[in-house]
Amino acid sequence: MAHVKAGGTSKNNHDSPGQRLGVKVFGGEKVNTGQVIVRQTGLSKRAGEGTFVSRNFTIHAAKDGVVTYAKRRYRLFTGKTVQRTEVTVK
Repeated sequence: MAHVKAGGTSKNNHDSPGQRLGVKVFGGEKVNTGQVIVRQTGLSKRAGEGTFVSRNFTIHAAKDGVVTYAKRRYRLFTGKTVQRTEVTVK
């Protein structure tokens, strides 16, 4: 027989580290080819001229230059238009 009364189990004791998402290079800053500009989940910010999106929605610089951010209107699949931030490198 057990000599200690049964203890309960804890269900809420796990935690994962943060993903370090967000803007890594701000407007007006210089970037090199391939440098990470924005880390994000989903396309909250869109890639414009001089940038490309990788498989995990990270926006990279496609060429050397200066980063700029601008508000643009995009049409969704449903036909609704929404405002999104466009990242470009010039």
